[in-house]
Amino acid sequence: MTRRSRHPDDRGAATVLVTVAAGVTLAFGLAAVLVGQAVRASAQARTAADLAALAGADAGAAGRDACAAAATVARANRARLVACLLDIAGAVTVVAEVTAPGAGPPGTVRARARAEPGAPGP
Repeated sequence: MTRRSRHPDDRGAATVLVTVAAGVTLAFGLAAVLVGQAVRASAQARTAADLAALAGADAGAAGRDACAAAATVARANRARLVACLLDIAGAVTVVAEVTAPGAGPPGTVRARARAEPGAPGP
């Protein structure tokens, strides 16, 4: 004896619900990955800008080209130096840019940092 459903229209409803749940889960997973990539790119840009500014200030205090040193350090940190400004007091302000990877068109993240030359050592 086979058991029959009271509602024959319910047949296949679980398949639809599972498909919708899988789609929603996939969408949230993709969104989490994209947000994670953006956060990582932002941290990378901030780190590159900080290190480039420090390198520029150090190079400027030693009489070398501050912006060239900043650009070298930014490249070493997989960033591009967009702007470099050396003021009269020897402080260096830089803007570093990182391209954020993603499923869609790549976006860029920029970060700015400023560093002053330190006091001479003993």
